[in-house]
Amino acid sequence: MIYSLKGTVQELNPTSVIIDVNGVGYYVGISLQTSEKLVLGQPTFLQVQQIIREDAHLLFGFNTISEKEMFNLLISVNGVGPVSAIIMLSSLSLSEISAAIMNNNSLLLQKVKGIGGKTAERIIVDLRDKVQKFTVSAENISNFVNNKVKDEALSALEVLGISRKMSERIADRLLKADAELSVEDLVKQILKNI
Repeated sequence: MIYSLKGTVQELNPTSVIIDVNGVGYYVGISLQTSEKLVLGQPTFLQVQQIIREDAHLLFGFNTISEKEMFNLLISVNGVGPVSAIIMLSSLSLSEISAAIMNNNSLLLQKVKGIGGKTAERIIVDLRDKVQKFTVSAENISNFVNNKVKDEALSALEVLGISRKMSERIADRLLKADAELSVEDLVKQILKNI
């Protein structure tokens, strides 16, 4: 079982990398978060999860052990394959995934390509007790809540025919001034400021 790789980045794409380890090139699937940390031609160290199937031996690499642990938790859920887990790790940060699971926010999980309503609910039920170690700081929770409030307010305003671009700038300014605004108050404040 391949647990980690230490070598030189031979080829780098947003979702894959080839690591040259003493002349042997290993093709490794990666998330965008890990991809951003790698530099072509530079030495690197990746945590690796090997998945063996009848038709393939797949390697998935991670910049941190936490990302690898989250990957393994996600693929333990029935209906979430390795590619879906990598897409989720590319779309959301570890703290966003953890907060979405702990706060029953299946809508955020469903924004990830390939994750439907039933799968999102299954992820929440199966992993709720397991993601607490991916502790979310109070600042991240408030940012997460602010983003949820902002998204709901902007969606409500779009229904009223107000452009998202215009209302988003006002929403950012208002939330910076008062992070405790509810969706209703934010909508009212934006309408006053247009």
